[in-house]
Amino acid sequence: MNKENIRKIVLAYSGGLDTSIIIPWLKENYNNPEIIAVSGNVGQADELEGLEEKALKTGASRLYVLDLMDEYVNEYIMPTLKAGALYEEYALGTSHARPCIAKGLVEIALKEHADAICHGCTGKGNDQVRFELAIRHFAPDMPIIAPWREWSIQSRDEEIDYAEAHHVPLKISRETNYSKDKNLWHLSHEGLDLEDPANEPAYEKPGFLEMGVSPLQAPDEPTYVELTFEKGIPCALDGKAMSPREIILALNDLGGRNGIGLLDIVENRLVGMKCRGVYETPGGTILYKAHSLLETLCLDKMTMHEKQRLAITFAELVYNGQWFTPLREALSAFVDKTQERVCGRVKLKLYKGNIIPAGMTSPFSLYSEEIATFGRSDYDQKDATGFIRLYGLPIQVQAMVDGKTKNPS
Repeated sequence: MNKENIRKIVLAYSGGLDTSIIIPWLKENYNNPEIIAVSGNVGQADELEGLEEKALKTGASRLYVLDLMDEYVNEYIMPTLKAGALYEEYALGTSHARPCIAKGLVEIALKEHADAICHGCTGKGNDQVRFELAIRHFAPDMPIIAPWREWSIQSRDEEIDYAEAHHVPLKISRETNYSKDKNLWHLSHEGLDLEDPANEPAYEKPGFLEMGVSPLQAPDEPTYVELTFEKGIPCALDGKAMSPREIILALNDLGGRNGIGLLDIVENRLVGMKCRGVYETPGGTILYKAHSLLETLCLDKMTMHEKQRLAITFAELVYNGQWFTPLREALSAFVDKTQERVCGRVKLKLYKGNIIPAGMTSPFSLYSEEIATFGRSDYDQKDATGFIRLYGLPIQVQAMVDGKTKNPS
């Protein structure tokens, strides 16, 4: 990459610590190019406040704020939910937001005839891969600038030093300098005291949790919620028709107040290291539970088990930044077929961080009380005799062969 030829750069801009200092850094190190900041609104809410003023003040020529909320929910979250994909229990909140944002980033870069795209992901993380694979999918020849892989800054403390020296306004302090990612699906926390797995997260400390409360601080009375699904997609909450986006936001409130959706894990990053993260996913955790329960009614055994196996592959593809790949698309086609009869209602009881099943129904339920009952039914239990004889025949033959070949002594 010839820096002299880089006159206009589109920057993935969140207004956080990394991207805030990247604007002046690019100006200093890339021959004072024009910086166009692009922020994808995927539900980070208050984080968008004052973003334009901050971007312009630090050297950007303009800021695009792309409304990606519905696209993110419908084209990324819902396919992943229907797949039942979890990466080591993690509900992939950052993972499936990145390809959505990167797609919008490329659209602006092409529109503005930019010479390069820049992101603020560290060289230690997964997001650099997610952004860059998506960028390569939509703009294979577009140069990509990753300052964390170029500059001499080695830590978030040094980033703050740089910001202070360049008069870049920050909303954080050295004491609250967690690395966070927020959207309508989740909030992640990394860094500071969380870097030591021996430390308990400060769930009860004011200001730590943003999407809910600790289970210890949740109400003493349970909250009931009923979700309706059509072809694997949530379409109503407590009998009221709502869009998936509206349902997620409503469940974030209900789940957050009841301490639902906290996850503290040490996960295996794509780049080879283990990392400790704390996640808040109140609405998503409820949706995953309800959807999984409904599938136990509606999917046959072989389909359900194969889908569970492929869910691991689906989750790995999403986590590893491989959303725009033939395999992910093929798996989504399989998932869509399995969801044709995943329709019905699921009732749940939310109580102090717990999600307790409270009943479900489906017009496509494969559960038959008449067959499964311990009472009198038309099921002939004598049929099991022949089934067991044939099912166990290979074991019986193997035992006979082993008996002939074994040394009697």
